[in-house]
Amino acid sequence: MPKPKTSKDLNLKWLELFQMCAREGSMQAAAKEANLTTSTVSYHIKSLEDHLGIELLNHKSRPMRLTPKGERFLHSVDGILKALRKAKAEASAGDIVEASYLRIGIIEDFDSDVTPDLAIYMTGHMQKCEFLFHTDTSSGILDDLHNRELDIGVLASPSERLRDLIERPVLTDPFVLVLPRTQEGPVDKALGADSDLRFLRYSSNLFISKQIDLHLRRIGLPVSYQFECSNNQTLMAMVAAGKGWTISTPLLFSRAKRFHPRLKMVPFPGKSFSRTLSILQTPDCSHAIAELFADQLRRLIREHIMGPIHAEAPWLAEKFSLLD
Repeated sequence: MPKPKTSKDLNLKWLELFQMCAREGSMQAAAKEANLTTSTVSYHIKSLEDHLGIELLNHKSRPMRLTPKGERFLHSVDGILKALRKAKAEASAGDIVEASYLRIGIIEDFDSDVTPDLAIYMTGHMQKCEFLFHTDTSSGILDDLHNRELDIGVLASPSERLRDLIERPVLTDPFVLVLPRTQEGPVDKALGADSDLRFLRYSSNLFISKQIDLHLRRIGLPVSYQFECSNNQTLMAMVAAGKGWTISTPLLFSRAKRFHPRLKMVPFPGKSFSRTLSILQTPDCSHAIAELFADQLRRLIREHIMGPIHAEAPWLAEKFSLLD
């Protein structure tokens, strides 16, 4: 490989690849993210080091580590690139049709009724834009937003500090009980220790499961579980088959349409609780694009989810509601 030529001007690509290498811990991972070869990334990093006259990375360590001077330089680079991305977003904020690339993460709760129509709408209104639509858990989407691998995300609002992410609350989704339709008698009987039905829960690593567990501990309701699952459809199928009961939400219940004839949704007994579904955007994301996205998301939720659920369960009219 030829020795890099010294340039009078600092190359922006060098800075972006240096930031990726520092974040990923290896040139191979940075190359994969940037869709480049490892040798190309190495060449750009060497060009940057030659330009500055310092060693930024300890190339002999595994995993690769920053030198002390590299650590200080990274702090400056993070600030520079953040400012440039923000300036670019603000410059294009008034002209949605000129946007060139948008990465969107949406939890699977909206897969059936909202995400397909949302994708059609956004691509129709931003015809010059390349899109990435990604489905993941709330925690996965949050991590991707923090790491700037997504621009905008729809997820269950986390309890942790959001740092520099901007939150737009969209939907209040109350927790309810879902029981087999054949279950008769008071709800307390179905939940009792002598009941034939067992608690079927969402996997413990999910946001929703942690929120449910916290509330059950808070109200002093000990419940043992027989079955744990991360897939909503499987959980609803188990309840429909009479295997047990679960704590869920109207949004998740709406996804299990094929099982509705064998399910019933009732209010959670005692103190009620709910989760909030929010849009989170990075500070680089155009506010005009985020507004367009949020307005359409709310319209689709109202049309495809809230209308049918309110018709089936009028007692949810005030609880299952959009947030402005």
